[in-house]
Amino acid sequence: MTARFRILITDRAWPDTSIEQDVVSEIDACIIEPDAPGESALMAAAADADAIATTWAHVSAAVIRSSSRCRVISRLGIGIDNIDIETATELGIPVTNCPDYCVDEVSDHALGLLLACARQIGLFHLRAKRGEYNSVTSRPMQRLSGQTLGLLGLGHIARQLVPKARALGLKVIAHSLSGQDHGSGVPMVSFGELLAASDFISLHAPLTPLTSRMFDDSTFTRMKPSAYLINTSRGGLVDQDALYRAILRNQLAGAALDVFSPEPPDLDQPLYRDERVIVTPHVAFVSEQSIRQLRIETMQKIVAALSGQRPQNVLNPQIYSAR
Repeated sequence: MTARFRILITDRAWPDTSIEQDVVSEIDACIIEPDAPGESALMAAAADADAIATTWAHVSAAVIRSSSRCRVISRLGIGIDNIDIETATELGIPVTNCPDYCVDEVSDHALGLLLACARQIGLFHLRAKRGEYNSVTSRPMQRLSGQTLGLLGLGHIARQLVPKARALGLKVIAHSLSGQDHGSGVPMVSFGELLAASDFISLHAPLTPLTSRMFDDSTFTRMKPSAYLINTSRGGLVDQDALYRAILRNQLAGAALDVFSPEPPDLDQPLYRDERVIVTPHVAFVSEQSIRQLRIETMQKIVAALSGQRPQNVLNPQIYSAR
């Protein structure tokens, strides 16, 4: 028997779609997936889809236009830089995301990376695994309490990080496009002040044309040479070649990266081989609880849209006023 609705999952980071199928079964829907990677396979699969859910795959204008029946596009995540939202808006298709599914996990991971930088845990671990039992480094370690954490962006995750950082005695400042502290009490500063004052800068901004490669050669020259850069947001915020140049020139003490551009990165590149750089494979969002929440909530939004309701977290709400 043919299902009433077909929901395309473009790609996933888990072994099956059982959770998704359980949720959408209430509206007589089935899960479909592309036969192969790449845009042409996505277009072929989207042509027969009533909804699209995507993790990392690029849902381009061509993919969206090939899906004449599509009634909602849902990101299995927070950022939507892999979805052509302009085309979706033009066609009246709501685009949703899950803005709070991994707030605890990513803020914890950012804090863990900060601690690893401050105590040079990655460097000592790497050396010890190579048989080097040596506590001497080129950069003396400083007491964490009293140092300054600068946040680029002050969304859900960054605000969750604030009390955790303060509990360690860190001063916290932030810079965001809106300049709003959202009741956090965090002093809002200019971008230049953030760079000059921070001992650690943690990135929590979306990837947009305005923020793309925001951290480049000129940016790194304005940071403290003892500072660390932490990125759990989007790899495209950082010019990674410029980051390596800054580390080589001792314009920066080091970095901790969970996100990259492209993904997966070429781990043979010298930036990732440098012992002053900590690398984790885009796992900040991961826990059993967060992944389950993500999968269920994404499908619930699709169920709502296919049932004629307005789903939660619509990122292009103007489509409703145009109807």
